[in-house]
Amino acid sequence: MEKISCLGPAGSYSELAAKKLSPRGEIVLCANFQEVIGKLEREETDSAVIPIENSIQGGVLQNLDLLGQSNVFASEELVLPIDHRLATREGVKLSQIKRVYSHEQAIGQCAEFLRTNLPKAQCIFTSSTTESLLKLDGESAGIVGAHVEAEGVVLSEENVADEKKNFTRFLRLVRKSGEPQNKSRMIFLCAVLRHEPGTLLALLKIFADCGHNLTRIESRPIKDVFGQYRFFIELEGNIAEPCVQEMLERAQLACKHLRILGAY
Repeated sequence: MEKISCLGPAGSYSELAAKKLSPRGEIVLCANFQEVIGKLEREETDSAVIPIENSIQGGVLQNLDLLGQSNVFASEELVLPIDHRLATREGVKLSQIKRVYSHEQAIGQCAEFLRTNLPKAQCIFTSSTTESLLKLDGESAGIVGAHVEAEGVVLSEENVADEKKNFTRFLRLVRKSGEPQNKSRMIFLCAVLRHEPGTLLALLKIFADCGHNLTRIESRPIKDVFGQYRFFIELEGNIAEPCVQEMLERAQLACKHLRILGAY
């Protein structure tokens, strides 16, 4: 049976995504994203599932950094609707709540609801949405997914996210073994460019000249080189096509360093 690592505890959006991507797999819950990818790299699991982008908050920056530093490969994606609910102990009223616990992204996605309904409550970040359930008492609330069930816990009837059409994109990661040849709809790259004028323009022109549409580009600082950045680039393309392989070879020459992070 396939083992899939993802962020826990049970009931997290990551676990829900992992179950959808591998309905018959054995889910291995982890305390943080470093552990999720670490278990895959150490061959303790066969794949890993991580969130990479939210339609409101943008890229999950911690996971972009981890992908840039890890020898893993994204082989599949899943877009999951996000439905946030306020969780309280039975009988607790809004007027009693002094603290709200949840993952940083969830609290950010419910910022307007919190400002309007709980303006004096302290927002405290947890490692996952479902961890907030462990913090609940007579003066605390959490923000969790609508799919979560826990004894003695009541969820709000309505979605408390500021934007109801809220989606998070997850990637299934596998260990990288040689150059990927599978067919794909999207290609995910990490590029480090020479610190010279026009290098980013030259790279993007290669993709444009070959007729490939970019769907995403995001920069992240290289932690040990101040003022220089990694560019995470996603573009449409079938990695199995010879013309795409030729385009990637040209892109490799235009970069100081180029890695294929995924094809899905």
